[in-house]
Amino acid sequence: MKRLMHSIAMALLLSILAPNANAQVINYKQTTIASQAQVVNKKALTLEGARSIIASAIAAAKQKNSPGGAIAVVDEGGNLIALERLDNTFGAAATVSIGKARTAAIFKHPTKFFEDAIKNGRTSLVAMPDFTPLQGGVLIEVDGQVIGAVGVSGASSAQQDEEIAIAGANGLNSSVGQR
Repeated sequence: MKRLMHSIAMALLLSILAPNANAQVINYKQTTIASQAQVVNKKALTLEGARSIIASAIAAAKQKNSPGGAIAVVDEGGNLIALERLDNTFGAAATVSIGKARTAAIFKHPTKFFEDAIKNGRTSLVAMPDFTPLQGGVLIEVDGQVIGAVGVSGASSAQQDEEIAIAGANGLNSSVGQR
């Protein structure tokens, strides 16, 4: 009798729990499918790619007889990947180049865009934290996707900073096309 009561109790318990257990599994599968739909594939800048950008920027700086320069490369979130400061470059150039690259990356615009906006009266932009609205930060794009930015500071002019940064970004694009 005791065994019979135990078997009945177990059968009742299983009949109550089994539908809920199945429902949990189904919901889990639905959640997994839904979360997979929310995942995207995207390109990312590697350390090797950042070094390639810096090498192209250094070559451009030498070709333009730049007195110096600091070249910073960041990922799409503005995180520093690589930095190089050429000889005879003022000390703060490294910090400024990182700021330029970061600003371009996180706002998805070249920094000249912000410098021009401020010159045209949008002075409230200077109140933003962690923001370097100085010409010389440009985006790095592959197949229409922003994968990072390069910032240059310490060349002979703001225009030359930008030209060197563009040469660096283009150096990655040409090496990607060759692979």
